[in-house]
Amino acid sequence: MKNGQINSLLTHPNTLTLFRIVSVPIIVVLLMVPNRFTALLAGLIFSAAAITDYFDGYLARRYGLVSNLGKVMDPVADKLLVSCSLIMLTALGWMPAWIACIIIGRELAVTGLRNIIAQNKQDVSASSLGKYKTGFQIAAIIPLMFHYPVFGLDFQIVGRFFLWGALLFTVWSGADYFLRFRKLLRG
Repeated sequence: MKNGQINSLLTHPNTLTLFRIVSVPIIVVLLMVPNRFTALLAGLIFSAAAITDYFDGYLARRYGLVSNLGKVMDPVADKLLVSCSLIMLTALGWMPAWIACIIIGRELAVTGLRNIIAQNKQDVSASSLGKYKTGFQIAAIIPLMFHYPVFGLDFQIVGRFFLWGALLFTVWSGADYFLRFRKLLRG
């Protein structure tokens, strides 16, 4: 492969989406043996994967690389990354299980609704509330993964603060989706 082809492959939106999917089992394995190093590494990998969510969409729109595969796999990659991370944080006792259940339940319900919306050929783009939800979820998960105090900083307090915001925006944006598209649900 030539240098330009490698660059093209590494910056292709579907490659970035694939990176998010591949990062999930790595994060899970790292959190299966929690200590300062593995927790920090899991948080850094999660951070890098979360950043690719912005760039894959940007690159796809900017360079006309929008594909059906990308449209399907991008939200799947997002849900896998967030859901698996929340499950591991819950398993470790680093966050309440009921919050993970609400967040994951909302993600599944809205994904089902978005499929119905798409079948009816309507716009399924994320709302601004959905973008805030994602931002707060990411902002909560990263410090919750770091978990261990460093230089006197308690990442758990920061993570819990953003977790409450994530919970608020998760419920709010989910309700907004169902209210906006209730006519489709009535048939």
